[in-house]
Amino acid sequence: MLDDTIAAIATPLGEGGLAVIRISGNKAVSVGDSVFTPAGKSKTLLAEAKSHTLHYGYIARDGKRIDEVIVSVMKAPATFTCEDVVEISCHGGIRSTKAVLDAVLAAEARLALPGEFTKRAFLHGRIDLAQAEAVADLIHARTELALTAANEQLAGKLSKRINHLRDEVMQVLAHIEAHIDFPDEDIEPGTQNELTRRLEDVLHGIENLLATANEGQLIRRGIRVSIIGRPNAGKSSILNQLLGRDRAIVTAVPGTTRDTVSEEAQIRGISVVFIDTAGIQESEDMVEIEGIRRSRESLAQADLVLHVIDNSEPLTPNDQRIMEETAERRRLIVLNKNDLPGRFEQPTDNGNTYVNVSCLDGSGIETLKDAIRNQVWDGQITAEMLEVMINSRHQEALDRANASLLIALEQLRSGTPPDLVAVDLRIGTNAIGEIVGRTTTEDLLDSIFSTFCLGK
Repeated sequence: MLDDTIAAIATPLGEGGLAVIRISGNKAVSVGDSVFTPAGKSKTLLAEAKSHTLHYGYIARDGKRIDEVIVSVMKAPATFTCEDVVEISCHGGIRSTKAVLDAVLAAEARLALPGEFTKRAFLHGRIDLAQAEAVADLIHARTELALTAANEQLAGKLSKRINHLRDEVMQVLAHIEAHIDFPDEDIEPGTQNELTRRLEDVLHGIENLLATANEGQLIRRGIRVSIIGRPNAGKSSILNQLLGRDRAIVTAVPGTTRDTVSEEAQIRGISVVFIDTAGIQESEDMVEIEGIRRSRESLAQADLVLHVIDNSEPLTPNDQRIMEETAERRRLIVLNKNDLPGRFEQPTDNGNTYVNVSCLDGSGIETLKDAIRNQVWDGQITAEMLEVMINSRHQEALDRANASLLIALEQLRSGTPPDLVAVDLRIGTNAIGEIVGRTTTEDLLDSIFSTFCLGK
């Protein structure tokens, strides 16, 4: 497949000022020449052009002009894919962009698979697997923290840490295998102590990386927060306050919200999807019953629950029922209508976190935002953590490496035969190597790059 020349639209589909069609492969330049006609003073063919230059002209197919364009020529190996790359900047209309792509595909190029450009960059050694994943993280970043973490990983800071850990284990493995080759030579106490120390340092390094997993996943994917409660408790008003705008309809009539309303916001550096739900109560109304069913479905999928209670009224049976249903969930009890005299008796010994707010004057909303962050964050994000934040794939690989290396360490301490120690060292080495792509399978690569868009 690396012999193929691939092409795809690299910009979002839709109407816009510009669109970019990317071509990569051995025939990228000749494909470009077959569809591009230079205009103006310069009539230079792309094949004769210097690398990393821009050329003005138009795209044509079967003698018919399609669009006026700027073409960039970037020749191997100084490109993202380490192949010849041609990028056509055309007008961003849906029809014109597709027409340019169709002309390219008719000229010995095939449509790229999802993530195939980045996959080629990895296969040609331009970036490692962790850096390749960072490309997708960079595209999908929804907060400044996510953007910073993606850029740090793309710069190779996580990869550097991973490669160091792998090299240390490889050094230990090399000593162990030397003793396998010369079984009559015992491992001297000084050497054994050194090997033990190295493994301990590696395990400590793995522990430090695993400590970033929760924050890393949180920053990358954000969280889902379900806002629940009985009708007219103020759920929609709280959603509007958290968003800073009127998104949900608010009336004094109970049951105004009949369906779930979903909206994303940035809360203290976290991407949060808030789901405003229909009020949970007993009902015989078929529409309301369906809304309540969807509310419970949203509740089941939530990372955090905001249970809204009307602070101006005593606890109702519906409130109590919801309290019981969510007792095992991560939740905040939001006491709304704090501007009115309070009639809700707040327990002091049930382990719940209560936040008092008023949607009338906005008081307590900033405190609520802090409480949301504190519920999902174990601590503060530091600059060093952003440099090496792992994702769920990295976490799984490091967990396997940690388990194997712990066994190897205990074996080394107890004098277990070297060939048995070597088995677990190899397992640990391979698991660490998976993170940067030192050890991979085709299925693993397909799984990672299938999540990318076509043009990346």
